[in-house]
Amino acid sequence: MASPALPGTEHHPHAAAVLGAALAPAGAPSHAYLFHGPAGTGKRAVARAFAAELLAEGAGDPESARARVGRGVHPDLTWVTPSGAHELLVADVDEPVVAAATRTPFEARRRVFVVEAADTMNDEAGNRMLKTLEEPADYAHLILLTDRPADVLPTIASRCQPVRFDPLPEAEIVARLARHAVESAPARACARLALGGARRAAELATGEGPRLRAAAERFARAALAGEMAARPWTELLERARRRGEAAVAELAERHAADLELIARRDRRRTETEHAERSRRLHRRLHTQTLDLGLALAGHWYRDVACVALEAPELVRNSDRVDELAADAAGRDPIALRRAVELVEETRRRLALNVTEELACEALGYRLEALLSG
Repeated sequence: MASPALPGTEHHPHAAAVLGAALAPAGAPSHAYLFHGPAGTGKRAVARAFAAELLAEGAGDPESARARVGRGVHPDLTWVTPSGAHELLVADVDEPVVAAATRTPFEARRRVFVVEAADTMNDEAGNRMLKTLEEPADYAHLILLTDRPADVLPTIASRCQPVRFDPLPEAEIVARLARHAVESAPARACARLALGGARRAAELATGEGPRLRAAAERFARAALAGEMAARPWTELLERARRRGEAAVAELAERHAADLELIARRDRRRTETEHAERSRRLHRRLHTQTLDLGLALAGHWYRDVACVALEAPELVRNSDRVDELAADAAGRDPIALRRAVELVEETRRRLALNVTEELACEALGYRLEALLSG
């Protein structure tokens, strides 16, 4: 009998083969999987669909089990997201995963634990997870998700079965963006800049994304023009701050609505938890937005180098061909490659909680010294 087709794996043959075999009548699901691939390729959706099948097997009402997994209310499904600004903390996995994995299922034959952003797991959290991965209970199944498989702790990755999610075809992402009224030229560019990740492409093409792209472009071009005295990095920092504040405001609205349903005796605790949640959310989105802005600046220098090397068909900012051509005139591709490396170096430093404004200012002047001579 053929393995069942898991929803969401249509563009991912490796994932379809591995997970389909696990769900086949004679299949045996692994105790741990590492779903890896670009952001927006469907890892979360497939993880939820896979968890639904695992928990529906043997259930008295399989469709009810699947529906509750879809709504996130099945008692044998635990979904973990990072609470830290930059990393998955030990508290995120200690009780929710490590301790819970030793307890038998509530109603299903299995318990399923999905852990997002596995690449951000710090050493302490990783060490706590190791025993669970090495000596799992028969009923426990872990699904780790990552957009950056190279950054997952080797001790964690080696104990998981890898499941690859391929970048989505450019045409598929363009078609999805068209449904959001994004024109074809910026849609193609955003698909390329997102490296096949549909969620990242949508983030770049809609809402504040175009303004962030423009700010990153101005920052990158200021170094080429010797105009860093205008402090163009401040716009990137401002965009990051605004995104964090907008997310906190949205969270506050939901909190205010929920507060009316909470008993008075529990409100102080709820307010404390909300304040901490808001702080972490602001920091996480602020950090992610600044990192994205710098990544876009790095893409710009890469594209300028492609044009300078007479390979314009490789550019990612495909809707900016005239600007790229102007910047590429007389440029040294080796210096442009070094510029990309400087941007990546700063992105890594920001993950270590250095002062953002000083790091961006230092990057700006180092780029200017490298490129504007």
